[in-house]
Amino acid sequence: MQEMQHMEQVISARAYALWEEEGRPDGRALAHWLAAERECQALTNEEPPMPASSRSATKRAPRARR
Repeated sequence: MQEMQHMEQVISARAYALWEEEGRPDGRALAHWLAAERECQALTNEEPPMPASSRSATKRAPRARR
């Protein structure tokens, strides 16, 4: 329950920031709330970053032999 309240506070703060960024227009509260909700959802669904050692190993191309 507390996590839900925390998420609502985070969404509310982000929606407010979006409203301010757009110049505080009237009648866009729902649009700002939904955009903030999507942003928060995207952040919570992201996979954790891969450790640097794994990242470099997967991106490195094999060296050509001379």
